[in-house]
Amino acid sequence: MFSSRTFEERVNEMFMRGMIHGTTHLAVGEEATAAGGVNALRPDDYIMSCHRGHAHCIAKGADLKRMMCELLGKRDGFCKGLGGSMHIVDISVGNFGANGVMGPSIPMATGVALAIKKEGSGKVILDYFGDGTSNSGLFHEALNMAALWKLPIVYLCENNLYGMSTPVSKSVSVPDIAIRAQAYGIPGVIVDGMDVLAVMDAVSEAADRARRGEGPTLIEAKTYRYLGHSKSDKRAYRTREEEAEWKKKDAIRSFAAYMLEHGVSQQEIDEIEERVKRECEEAVQYAQKAETLTLEEAKELVFRAEECR
Repeated sequence: MFSSRTFEERVNEMFMRGMIHGTTHLAVGEEATAAGGVNALRPDDYIMSCHRGHAHCIAKGADLKRMMCELLGKRDGFCKGLGGSMHIVDISVGNFGANGVMGPSIPMATGVALAIKKEGSGKVILDYFGDGTSNSGLFHEALNMAALWKLPIVYLCENNLYGMSTPVSKSVSVPDIAIRAQAYGIPGVIVDGMDVLAVMDAVSEAADRARRGEGPTLIEAKTYRYLGHSKSDKRAYRTREEEAEWKKKDAIRSFAAYMLEHGVSQQEIDEIEERVKRECEEAVQYAQKAETLTLEEAKELVFRAEECR
């Protein structure tokens, strides 16, 4: 969680200084859903992410240097610098990647779940998406299919209370998104998304259920993003008092307190934080020195990809 927080705070700073172009969707404040969800899986399980996906990638074991290279458009990035913030993929660790469009990850992850079932490998896939995506037709079609065919997938909705600037109370017809699971005859679970252990327990139970052949689970994690939807968002639609209240529930701070209560020393926590800061800074320095693709190389890769579609 601290690695995700530190990485994204550094990315935010670099974007403000004009070092990163395009846009970024940061998940500062939502680290518990990423860390808790991924740590409930087996190493050979899969995940699929969304446009706000840095924390998911890091939790699944992504190399920070390659992530930073991707954001800076360098050839050592996961997509050789051509994908940027919203398209990081690392198949080697079971990360089927993020997507810059809202919704497509859900049917794609459901397709992976179908492949898993056909293979009989006993794996599961965890699919991350936001509250806004739960209003899309793709969400309902995919959940219906997964429930009907009892596919090994866990759907984890990170409900951070706002779809861009729209409060969920003005866009969702039910008080809890998890209620929608009832329409498909699957479990709908609500969990405190600021509690990493609660998220881990919920995903672990859902993954075990999926492995037994009992089908999908819809988990709604109530969480909060501290920063704007994207870099152009000044958060004028919510109060600073609301933000302050949510920050009192900060997952990193509360889990550090839990660790202290269960035998971990402050020195050990400090060492973790120092190591993470050092790794993030090394990633920045590495990416700044890394090479970019030539224009000819970039053209060839882009047009070759188009030919394969």
